[in-house]
Amino acid sequence: MTDAEAAAGIRPMMQRDRASAALGMRVDRDEAGLAVVSMRVRDDMLNGFGITHGGLVFALADTAFAIACNEDERVTVAAGADITFLKSTHLGQLLSATAVRRAVSGRSGVYDVTVTDETGDVIAEFRGRSLTTDRTTAG
Repeated sequence: MTDAEAAAGIRPMMQRDRASAALGMRVDRDEAGLAVVSMRVRDDMLNGFGITHGGLVFALADTAFAIACNEDERVTVAAGADITFLKSTHLGQLLSATAVRRAVSGRSGVYDVTVTDETGDVIAEFRGRSLTTDRTTAG
């Protein structure tokens, strides 16, 4: 962990997340059961219609979900997720995904993620289902 990462409170999970880093994602908020992650739409993120590729909107939501559901040293993974796309976005727009814990029972959890653009318009709604494993982040 660099001094800047430690000062910013970036967890080891995200320090090792090369996919999110390659997409330019930034963790804006990281709390137990709550995360906000943002990403600016680049030219290489556009599909053949000139709009943001849905898979990349999903990736942004999935990253916020992963942060929100990994609340302690136990590794928590996605058991499933679905997304509803509500509005398209374009080059240069800033997308933000806010993940919130809805329920946890035993090893299972449900998290909702709302993806918005820089004006606050809702772009997509994502629901993730988590499974807490027996693994820990220490090993």
